[in-house]
Amino acid sequence: MQELMIRGGPLMWPLLACSVVTVAIVVERMIFWMRLSLRQDPRQINRTFELTDQGDFEAAIAAGEQSRCMTTRILAAGLAHRNYGLAENLEAAAGAEIAAMKRGLSVLDTIITLAPLLGILGTVSGIIQSFDLLGESGVADPKAVTGGIAQALITTAAGLTVAIIALLPHNALVRKVEKVTHYLEKMCTCYAVTVQKGEEKRTRLQRAADQGTRQP
Repeated sequence: MQELMIRGGPLMWPLLACSVVTVAIVVERMIFWMRLSLRQDPRQINRTFELTDQGDFEAAIAAGEQSRCMTTRILAAGLAHRNYGLAENLEAAAGAEIAAMKRGLSVLDTIITLAPLLGILGTVSGIIQSFDLLGESGVADPKAVTGGIAQALITTAAGLTVAIIALLPHNALVRKVEKVTHYLEKMCTCYAVTVQKGEEKRTRLQRAADQGTRQP
């Protein structure tokens, strides 16, 4: 490994840094998604919908604020600020969670673009040096020139390898974020309807209570 780094030239070190960053981000994202999956609780989500449908908004908000489930937290945050725009607050709460899901993806995308360019730059620099050597020594030692070109191509191979390593998990993570985003959009739409039904039940109960107090 050390010999390969030396043969590839100084641009191998930035490529090594890119590979380390890629592995670190992928591992961190895997842990993030694993935790997120374990914290998802369909029972809590259903309970939030039930309480909201019954018009018990306070209980639904309290349950959501204490929950570790992402979906429940989003619904509770939107419900708590429903008077200032339910849809807007649901969207804002979901946006904060989605931003956390996208963390590190822009870095991976940059590495996917940067690594091959660094590899090509290293190769071009190596070829320039080889032709300079050829100009100085003529064709007396063609192996020196071809050997230099072969060494120069190491950076291109390294850059492409790093880009491929970053590309596969990047696409998988992007697809995962898109899938969860679609799920949250559907849940928020359904929840908005449930909140409306809960409001209607609260209004009917309040009217019934007012009529009961007015009767002698």
